[in-house]
Amino acid sequence: MEQKPTRDVLESLIESGLHEINRERSGLLLSGVSAGLDIGFGPLLMATILTLSTGGFGDLATELLLASAYSVGFVFVILGRSELFTEHTTLAVVPVLDGQASLRGLLRLWVLVYVGNLVGGFLFTLLAVLLMPGLGVVTPAAFEAIALKLVTHDLGWLFVAGVFAGWLMGLLAWLITAAQETTSRILIIWIVTATIGLLHLPHSIAGNVEVLFGLFISPSISLVDYLAFLSLATVGNLVGGGVFVALLKYGHVVRGGN
Repeated sequence: MEQKPTRDVLESLIESGLHEINRERSGLLLSGVSAGLDIGFGPLLMATILTLSTGGFGDLATELLLASAYSVGFVFVILGRSELFTEHTTLAVVPVLDGQASLRGLLRLWVLVYVGNLVGGFLFTLLAVLLMPGLGVVTPAAFEAIALKLVTHDLGWLFVAGVFAGWLMGLLAWLITAAQETTSRILIIWIVTATIGLLHLPHSIAGNVEVLFGLFISPSISLVDYLAFLSLATVGNLVGGGVFVALLKYGHVVRGGN
């Protein structure tokens, strides 16, 4: 697996981050909506597997299959070059740390992409819960089970686990930039995002779809549950990607170069 030198990876991240920060608002928003739609295929495949499988959460074979299904949406989004909020907790932070972009530009990017991701996820979930049970592909119980796996934890867990999810997504942005070949990138995406899925870590954008499944289907999940999940997962993802990857990796590369 051919990789770029570390300094070249950093320069590529800065270049990519600057490009995204300087994009038109409409382009960022539409790309964010596209990513929110595409990432929903992962949770939908998970619900399909839970419907068809004789096992469930806690069964090793089923858990591994669910984690692999979870990664499918990320493959679609990242290789399709749509804008995913959790990638930009690292990617777009690096130009700011390097002094080539402003904090205002970073916040503008985050807001547009985040809103687009949430809108896309909402639309995908609405279509899925309206159409898929009628087609016999997914049962409402499978949608509910996926959502409950994320909202039955206390608030502290949601934040800390969100930090780990953001950390892994930041590493993904770094590793994808380092990899040269499409096959290598697919493998990296699968390893990192399947890890998030297997550990049931709260990813704010994929998890938005997962918890909305339950909110639309189950009386056991309330709007308060959804908002608590979304807010804590988002803040945790920001800390994980921005501090544990962007800040630390930028610091060690720059200091190493000096």
